[in-house]
Formats: sequence, C-alpha cells, structure tokens
Amino acid sequence: MSVGRLPSEADGRETKRARGMATPLIGFLDEDKLGTLQPHDDALVVTLRIDGYDVERVLVDQGSAVEVMYPNLYKGLKLKPEDLTTYDSPLVSFEGKIVTPKSMIRLPIQTDSDVVEVDFIVVDAYSPYTAIVAQPWLHALGAVSLTLHQKVKYPSEGRVKEVIGN
Repeated sequence: MSVGRLPSEADGRETKRARGMATPLIGFLDEDKLGTLQPHDDALVVTLRIDGYDVERVLVDQGSAVEVMYPNLYKGLKLKPEDLTTYDSPLVSFEGKIVTPKSMIRLPIQTDSDVVEVDFIVVDAYSPYTAIVAQPWLHALGAVSLTLHQKVKYPSEGRVKEVIGN
C-alpha cells in the first residue's frame, strides 16, 4: 500500500452537493477502452485520495452497500481507536464468510476538486485491496463506473470528470 501525505487543501475545498448546473450526460465510448488490454475481466481498482493521503489498490464495487477499510489502510492513515465509532452489524465477505467489523469512521474521499465524505467500516480481515468504495460513494459523487472501460465517470463543474483504473 502506498500512503503519502499530500499538501492540505482542506480549507479551500467544498463538499460535493447539489448545484444549479445542468448535469452533463455520462457515457462510455469505444475510445474509453484505449489503454486497457481487451478483452479482460479485471476488477476496477483505482487510487483515491482518502483523508488527505493517496491510497492505492482501492476496489470500486458498485454491488456493495458499504465502504470497507482493511487493516493496512487503518494503520497507514495512523487512525486511533478514539477516531472510531462502534459498528457491530455483521458483513458477508467475498468468500461468503460472516465478518464482524471492528468499527466505523467517516472520512473524506477527494477526486480532483470534488470531496465526498463516506462511512468506512473497519474490518480485521485479509484483502488484496486496501479499501472498497461502493454505492454510497458512487451515489454521493453522482458517478458511473464501468469495469470494461476501467473508469469511473462523474459530473462536476458542468463537465464529466474521470477516475482511471490502475
């Protein structure tokens, strides 16, 4: 996992919210597949700025209902137990096993100049990913993800912005 502190822009950022602008049309074209090996069945894995750090190996899972943080990210962000709130609802892992989360924490995720805050469920389980972002993040951003094109697209400032998969 690569976690590096970036210059703080917290004072100059605004949280994503409804704006008076018309939402641009989001679509995917064959040209969007340039730079990807086709055909493929790869998951969409991206680098995101979470709590001011660039975090690699973040899985975008549009079928999941919660954001998940794994131990490496928890340690890399230097979070402390007092930063967390209790969360005791069990989750089902990819293998179908019941996982009892440790806790929850609300953190900002920044993409370009847009910031949304999401609740990450902290679980003590192995994963090849450092975190999973899911429906709450996608919906808050107004984003559409497509694994075939290895991209997340979202409307912002009257245009469509992209997060490109690794």
